[in-house]
Amino acid sequence: MPPVGPGGAAGPDGVAEATGVTGPADAAAAAGPGSAQAGAAGAGIPPAGAAPAEDEARMPRWLPRAVVLVLALVACFQLGSWAFHQLIGLLVNILIAFFLALAIEPAVSRMAARGMRRGLATFLVFLAVLVAAAGFLTLLGSMLAGQIIEMVEGFPRYLDSVIDSINATFHTELSRLEIQDSLLRSDWLRKYVQNSATGVLDVSATVLGGLFKLLTIGLFSFYFAADGPRLRRALCSVLPPAKQSEVLRAWEIAVAKTGGYLYSRGLMALISGIAHYVLLVVLGVPYAPALAVWVGLVSQFIPTIGTYLAGALPMLIAFTVNPWYALYVLGFVVVYQQFENYVLQPKLTSKTVDIHPAVAFGSVVAGTALLGAVGALIAIPAIATLQAFLGAYVKKYELTRDADASTARPRRRVRLPRLR
Repeated sequence: MPPVGPGGAAGPDGVAEATGVTGPADAAAAAGPGSAQAGAAGAGIPPAGAAPAEDEARMPRWLPRAVVLVLALVACFQLGSWAFHQLIGLLVNILIAFFLALAIEPAVSRMAARGMRRGLATFLVFLAVLVAAAGFLTLLGSMLAGQIIEMVEGFPRYLDSVIDSINATFHTELSRLEIQDSLLRSDWLRKYVQNSATGVLDVSATVLGGLFKLLTIGLFSFYFAADGPRLRRALCSVLPPAKQSEVLRAWEIAVAKTGGYLYSRGLMALISGIAHYVLLVVLGVPYAPALAVWVGLVSQFIPTIGTYLAGALPMLIAFTVNPWYALYVLGFVVVYQQFENYVLQPKLTSKTVDIHPAVAFGSVVAGTALLGAVGALIAIPAIATLQAFLGAYVKKYELTRDADASTARPRRRVRLPRLR
């Protein structure tokens, strides 16, 4: 056999052929890439495209920034929630002031259109409202003071009549003087007086807080009404032209609905007050003007339960005159309420706040659950505004013949007389 050199192989003629393989590395390269990687792995050398082990254990670059961003968002949410809970009272006052400004803006705009300055017109409207409120409180206060004085003066007589009836019924020997002494020397009266003395500061703080809220609402409503056009220009200046027309349209709808609600309620309060005044004068109940004003305002401007609150005070005063008069007042209140709900209110509110009674009741309940008495007062004009605004953008279609036939009211059958 011919000798084979390190760089060749023996051919058929015994001549060595050159293969181009000169060493182990060349042999591995000639064997293919798989064998090269296997050899490198066996030798402990990392592959050419593999990342080092330190890069695999290192934290991603976006993770710290994501953690900081999440913490910042949580902190902003907590800060906003805390600020909202701290300012909820102020926000409610501003909401009330805004609706009051919407209610008086039609009157202010009419006075301003005649050449009067808008600030002066707003001041005159507020002055008229304050004078009316002061007159009502004066009449109501004088009525309550007179009734309290009469009740205090007649209390011994009432107590004697009650004691005499008890003695005659149960064969007892009770005495008014003994009852008065036992009441004056009782422990619960002493504790009640002490608690009342310590609660004076709480009552004073409540009164001062209420006055401050009224002042805040009055100032904001005055600014909203006096600077209404300027406020609308400032709001529209930060919006595109397409959105400006929508904002102005929504504002006009809110003014119309809120003002219409207030004026329709005022007219119904006037009618209700006149009707109850006539009844109280006929029955001879004292303080008929003040009671009539009370019934008119409370029954119209306190939703849902205003009618019952308004009728309770005239019934109580009529009971002091004659117990039967209280029943007469109760019957008149019930009958007039039905007349108002089914005859008077639909005609007066058909063009101002024409909403379904079920929707009105649901809005009052929802407003009371959200904002209490304030929500009950502003629920109906807010829902009326929303309904009118949505009605302006919701497209309506004509009813088909089947839909019209299924929703039409059934016609009454007219019976013809039989011919004999």
